[in-house]
Amino acid sequence: MADPARERRPVTALRGVGDALAARLAALGVEQVQDLLFVLPTRYEDRTRVQPVGSLVSGARAVVEGEVQLAEVVFRRRRQLLCKIADGSGFLTLRFFYFSAQQQAGLARGTRIRCFGEVRRGPLGLEMVHPEYRRIFDDAAALEPTLTPVYPVTEGVSQGRLRMLVRLALAELDTAGVRDWLPSEITAQLALPSLREALRYVHQPPLDAALDELEDGKHPAQRRLAFEELLTHQMAMRRLRESARVDAAAALVDRDALAERFIAALPYPLTGAQRRALADVTHDLARETPMMRLVQGDVGCGKTVVAAAAAALAIGSGRQAALMAPTELLAEQHQRNLQAWFRPLGITVVLVSGSQPARTRRSALEVVATGEARLVVGTHALFQEGLAFKDLALVIVDEQHRFGVQQRLRLAEKGQRDGRHPHQLIMTATPIPRTLAMTAYADLDVSVIDELPPGRTPVKTVVLAETKRDEVVARIDAACRSGRQAYWVCPLIEESEELRYQAAEETAAALTEALPHLKVGLVHGRMPPKQKDATMLAFKAGQIQLLVATTVIEVGVDVPNATLMVIENAERMGLAQLHQLRGRVGRGSYESSCVLLYRAPLGAIARARLEAIRESNDGFLIAQRDLELRGPGELLGTRQTGLARMRVADLVRDHDLLPRVQQAAELMLERHPDRIEPLTMRWIGSDDKYGRIG
Repeated sequence: MADPARERRPVTALRGVGDALAARLAALGVEQVQDLLFVLPTRYEDRTRVQPVGSLVSGARAVVEGEVQLAEVVFRRRRQLLCKIADGSGFLTLRFFYFSAQQQAGLARGTRIRCFGEVRRGPLGLEMVHPEYRRIFDDAAALEPTLTPVYPVTEGVSQGRLRMLVRLALAELDTAGVRDWLPSEITAQLALPSLREALRYVHQPPLDAALDELEDGKHPAQRRLAFEELLTHQMAMRRLRESARVDAAAALVDRDALAERFIAALPYPLTGAQRRALADVTHDLARETPMMRLVQGDVGCGKTVVAAAAAALAIGSGRQAALMAPTELLAEQHQRNLQAWFRPLGITVVLVSGSQPARTRRSALEVVATGEARLVVGTHALFQEGLAFKDLALVIVDEQHRFGVQQRLRLAEKGQRDGRHPHQLIMTATPIPRTLAMTAYADLDVSVIDELPPGRTPVKTVVLAETKRDEVVARIDAACRSGRQAYWVCPLIEESEELRYQAAEETAAALTEALPHLKVGLVHGRMPPKQKDATMLAFKAGQIQLLVATTVIEVGVDVPNATLMVIENAERMGLAQLHQLRGRVGRGSYESSCVLLYRAPLGAIARARLEAIRESNDGFLIAQRDLELRGPGELLGTRQTGLARMRVADLVRDHDLLPRVQQAAELMLERHPDRIEPLTMRWIGSDDKYGRIG
């Protein structure tokens, strides 16, 4: 039996984990020792045998051993260390862009090393960039006894360090363990392994493991963990919904007919879907229990107009409304758009953000506290301690998947007054099939906007092989010369944190060289927020013609002049994310295109995915097709779909588990309520506020 106290030990209890490392591990959701066991590999590598250098092929990942022939620092656009090794069958170059003098000295001529990495063709022949390596002093140096896990990375925590920590946690599994909280009446029906067996298998799969199942996320060990996580979230969401039903809220009646006047002033009529969603919202706001409604719709469907009408209704009833956006840029964009709509109605829209000058911020906080500001727009700054609302009745959250449930509930706390809770309206631009929505948003009522406003021109999608890259560059040149702008997206597909951003930087440098007459900008997740925002604003203002970016632009500011998007390695991405990225263009009245570049050869599933995105602009059809096509190699899971981010489970991949999850949730809530809290602690954390609003 697991010791509950030992199960909850902080990660600092492990040898070699100090406060600094613990802070970096927290970015992976690791705060307790047991959390390490639930950081699952994204894929696996076979490091159980050494391959002759002469047998290597480009694109393969391999273990090689060789003797250092040469190690020198060269300057080719940037400083780098080149190391040449040989094993008698051939030569291999190792290339390092980040290295120390100590590292260079350790690669002296005659040193024998064993390295692992991806083989690629370079200017000097086959090479590895930043391979993992170690010096070999014994010909009989042991190889890995099991398949090697590759974990999600975070800044400052290497794969090697994470593997070591997971091994330490696994070593305690038999002595300290983790308790299996699922009752036998559930596990017996599932025919899945025990929790302990599942954890050991996913971290240390044997050499004969079913690698295809593991890479597909379909192995029974992974399914066992996914089921438990899905069950925990389902129970948490149901508890939240039940708690909301007993809470009180102010019934909002638009005495000033402000919402009607707002709609009448729009330069276009609402679509049928917008009217239906607004009718749902209006009905909810008239009740004396808190609205908890999700408005789900495709990119450009007009969700913001529905949210603005809801805000107008709240203001017309004499109360305040707040809209929370995931980035300062988006918050500023919302503030500008809402201000243009509401100024003729005599309503000022106030912006609150962390980067505001102190005087501006103080002034904003003051008018919010006095109630003079009826509509407030901001980021996470909205729920900070220094901000107090006078009478907040409606909380609107944009791009729901960028916030945790806890974050939107913290904002809702701001509106608690006299035992009454604010209404909540959640928006997401990620269409998902209804079956998934019932699980992903079990605490919310759902309204769907499945029509696009008239006049929007569908984005034309083209699928091209990487070999046509020069043609694509020429296409960008032509678009920018005609006065338009373009995106070039480099997805984050590398395991190394350094290499992730290096890819975007190298692409930006290559495009700058190929198109010297264009102003090329670069944004990626590692840049300081102010620098990233400044680049995005410069692009929006037309000062940058071509923006090279990682997927950080998936949710970004509208740039109506951007008419061309190029996405590299499109075959490695999920349909939902491709569709979301594509939605960055076609925001204006100009004809727009999206070019999907892929590396051959294409597997059957990858080919079907690219055909699906090329053939349709309907986000809901694409979501359904994504559900059907999910295949091997897509362990990025919910991070690609925009759904709630989970550690193990993928709502799309694991959708067939959902009916049994819902049944199990009912059983647990009825017969085993005492087991819900420890499961919640394991999968959601101590900061959980699912169980109660307020």
